[in-house]
Amino acid sequence: MLMRRPVVVGVDGSPASLVAAEHAARAAVRRSAPLHLVHGYLHALGYGVPLNPYDMGIPAPSESAEKMLAATVADLAGRWPGLEIEARQVAGGPGATLVEESRHADLVVVGSRGLGGFTGLLLGSVGTQVAGHARCPVLVVRPTDEQLPAEGQPPGGGRIHVDGPVLVGVDGSESAELALAYAADEAARRGTTLVLAHVAPPDEGTPDDSAVLLDSAEAAARATHPDLVIGRQVWRADRPEQALVDASGEVALVVVGSRGHGGVAGLLLGSVSQALVQHSRCPVLVAHPYGHEA
Repeated sequence: MLMRRPVVVGVDGSPASLVAAEHAARAAVRRSAPLHLVHGYLHALGYGVPLNPYDMGIPAPSESAEKMLAATVADLAGRWPGLEIEARQVAGGPGATLVEESRHADLVVVGSRGLGGFTGLLLGSVGTQVAGHARCPVLVVRPTDEQLPAEGQPPGGGRIHVDGPVLVGVDGSESAELALAYAADEAARRGTTLVLAHVAPPDEGTPDDSAVLLDSAEAAARATHPDLVIGRQVWRADRPEQALVDASGEVALVVVGSRGHGGVAGLLLGSVSQALVQHSRCPVLVAHPYGHEA
């Protein structure tokens, strides 16, 4: 029997991470996969190595974190009784821990900001590290104020918006093709519309060029999901990332490739995916291939 890959979510007790745990639970139910809650409890800069070179011991898991994980498990199990949930603390930096977990995961989910995040950044250092280095797809969750649970409360108090279409950018790149495949799968799981979007420069190309790209993308999506409802959008804009950020307020999920046309091999995320994970108004799925080396 093949081992099922879990959905993994990083949890640190912050309101944003608890909303991420709820998104992860929904994703696990859609995939019929187990859910793993992981708390990396060493300082993020330590990457699992003691910061003091004279202190070679690794701290023990904390009792407060154990209680936080137990409360989160109880809340999620109460709302999804059939969901298989595992929770554990790992002696490692939160980002490095989730990257390592991604090697054996079907999906990794991170909140937009955890404890100690800088308020000027939508995605903190942990989320940035995971979105750039993970070995599987990454769901970046940016909760709205109404979705955040009150301090000390489980995630169930917030309202998670799961209705609405799945949007994916189409540009003919290999990375966009992978994003399209993931987006079609996600739309099918959710029973919603898949929207194919192409952003063309205002002064280049013709409508026929966009039509050819969208025709090819639609054919690829229907090859695996023939009954999927598919919509199409063409926008003219100088910056495709801004057009997609603007559109993210009208959809339930945006799926992006890790790199698009013109990507530099040394960059972990292209400009479009960087903009979306930092500024999207809805969750963003970064379409890393399974087992890739960043």
